[in-house]
Amino acid sequence: MKNIAIGNDHAGTDYKNAITAHLEAKGYTIQNYGTNSDDSVDYPDFIHPVATDVESGKVPFGIIICGSGNGAAMTANKHQKVRAALCWTKEIVALARQHNDANILSIPARFTSLPQAIAMVDTFLETEFEGGRHQRRVAKIACS
Repeated sequence: MKNIAIGNDHAGTDYKNAITAHLEAKGYTIQNYGTNSDDSVDYPDFIHPVATDVESGKVPFGIIICGSGNGAAMTANKHQKVRAALCWTKEIVALARQHNDANILSIPARFTSLPQAIAMVDTFLETEFEGGRHQRRVAKIACS
């Protein structure tokens, strides 16, 4: 499935636009829940819809962007079936997918360059979950 949900606050607008163009050029369909402005907004308003789409299975993956990436990740992780990973290098992204089956990538726009963020997105979408011993651990993340 090549559908991706993306959400951002005012700190991530430029990154969202560049990532969206990059992914659309690769054949992805983007559901844009982010702001298109640099005017200050409340990030949860733009992150919850991404997490809802992932949680419901409407999309397999989401990308969320805010200044530090922390608020976005905290918001997304309130949803069941969501494993949002705050990442700042491709190596951390790869481990989040391989070991944690992360299904949302949280990008800290103020702490990564745009080329770095695009490379992280590619790594996120190209890396498979390893399963095995990691599956047992991932199963223990959700609260019931």
